[in-house]
Amino acid sequence: MKAIQFKEYGGPEVLESVQVEDPALGEGEVKIKVTAIGVNYADTARREGAYVVPTPLPFIPGAEVAGVVEQTGKGADQFKKGDRVVTLIGSGGYAEYVVTKESNLIPVPEELDDENAVAIPLQGLTAYHLLTTMGRLEKGETVLIHAAAGGVGSLAVQLAKHYGAEVIATASSEEKLNLAKELGADHTVNYTNPNWRDEVMEATDGRGVDIALEMAGGDIFHETVKCMRSFGRLVVYGVASGNPPQMYPSGLMNRNLSVIGFFLPQIMKKPVLFEKSLKELLKLVNTGELKLTVGGVYNLDEAAHVHEILQARKTKGKLVLKP
Repeated sequence: MKAIQFKEYGGPEVLESVQVEDPALGEGEVKIKVTAIGVNYADTARREGAYVVPTPLPFIPGAEVAGVVEQTGKGADQFKKGDRVVTLIGSGGYAEYVVTKESNLIPVPEELDDENAVAIPLQGLTAYHLLTTMGRLEKGETVLIHAAAGGVGSLAVQLAKHYGAEVIATASSEEKLNLAKELGADHTVNYTNPNWRDEVMEATDGRGVDIALEMAGGDIFHETVKCMRSFGRLVVYGVASGNPPQMYPSGLMNRNLSVIGFFLPQIMKKPVLFEKSLKELLKLVNTGELKLTVGGVYNLDEAAHVHEILQARKTKGKLVLKP
């Protein structure tokens, strides 16, 4: 089968198209013919050797796929050949076929196409748990959402509004800010403006925000800390800039601030959290209360280009690869 692999860490150019053996099917597992692959910042971190956990070489990235059941292994009897499914896997998604445990599969609703379905698991669950499980959002609070036109950000804006929050959304262009506004943001701020923090404080009448979702790192992180009000919760879920911030915990004390880390695979280890949140997300999508934004669909061979434009902040919503 065709797959996209890298044999060394580096920029998008290390991604190459290769022919590899189809993955072996084990007991309790299902083989899926892949129809849509979600592209995420985690994939770029894997490629750079900068992911939260070690990345072995050679490596086929891709943790999020939608597709059709091709074959079921012994003991896997909940799905049959031809069923449409979406799933999260550890790696190997940039390929024509993947194998995963049957228990990891999620049926795709009939009215949802594969490109939109693949936008739900990783980024939908991330947005949901950033706000609820980690941020402990309460109705009436103010939330600052960075990269609000991206895959996670665009869903987080809508979920925060659904739960009754006031939303301040940041992005890097007027086009992206307009999208955030369309999705429900109450205030929009261009974070490429050197004085963006002043705009956030002005939007809150100087009080600061209760919750901030931060995935850039570097100066954005430090300026975000300054935007927090007393008892605020800053939830960190990435370092897209490649510049991990240095922090002195004692600096959080005078405002009783919390800085909280989030890593989705830990949620996957708690089936109760995973199942409840996914059901709620699918319900919101089916009722039209949660709109999915697909920013572009590309051929699998264009993976290097997609990584390049993702890291250059030239995209909106979910980016999808198709074998």
